[in-house]
Amino acid sequence: MDDRGGSFVAVRRISQGLDRGNACHSTSGSTAWLGRGLSCVCAQRRESDARPSFDLTSAQEECLLRLQSRIDVPYDSSIPEHQDALRALWSVAFPEEELRGLISEQWKDMGWQGKDPSTDFRGGGFISLENLLFFARNFPKSFQDLLRKQEGDRSVWEYPFAVAGVNITFMLIQMLDLEAVKPRTLVGATFLKFIAENESAFDLLYCITFKMMDQQWLSMRASYMDFNTVMKSTRRQLEKELLLDDIMRLEDIPSYKLLTR
Repeated sequence: MDDRGGSFVAVRRISQGLDRGNACHSTSGSTAWLGRGLSCVCAQRRESDARPSFDLTSAQEECLLRLQSRIDVPYDSSIPEHQDALRALWSVAFPEEELRGLISEQWKDMGWQGKDPSTDFRGGGFISLENLLFFARNFPKSFQDLLRKQEGDRSVWEYPFAVAGVNITFMLIQMLDLEAVKPRTLVGATFLKFIAENESAFDLLYCITFKMMDQQWLSMRASYMDFNTVMKSTRRQLEKELLLDDIMRLEDIPSYKLLTR
């Protein structure tokens, strides 16, 4: 139990869909709790705050609508496609170990809070599972390093990998203002420049952000009670890098170099 009243399932290191207009957007100073302990990093604002609007090209608008369609899909454990995606995630994460079932104590080894991962997808929806799969398939070394906490001087009590991943998906959706008809922040408008050139831009940014978050975690010598502080620091660093001059694609931002295949 943390000092804010939310329970937190930390991972001890041994040896080595979202609805538009949800509470995080409509309630002043609110924070949505994910995974019964990790909270999203919500922007603190008032409904009366004036926000700029940025016009989109037809290509950007089309790409944004497709991404919003993905964001709107909740994880549904009764849908075979969702079941298959969850099994695929296990296979790429632990290829040497056979999964005994979609509800199994084995899932805790990946950093889910209980034996049924579907209960942890509420904050991020199906896209958060797609993000994890994209990471595992496109940057397998970085994925495994983070999953198994193989780099750096780790805390005795580590952040739970999978639930942290769901939080990252949720944070990016908020930071980029992806549920708005048009972007209302400069960083959101900047991102749409990338997605018009690469439809996997959101998934790629997720991978960069996950690795950046872990670097922040290590540099801050953080433990489980520091997770929200680390996420806020990660968000600030990510916004800074996205707005650097001469960034023409996501691969140009400095933290992309942290990823290894």
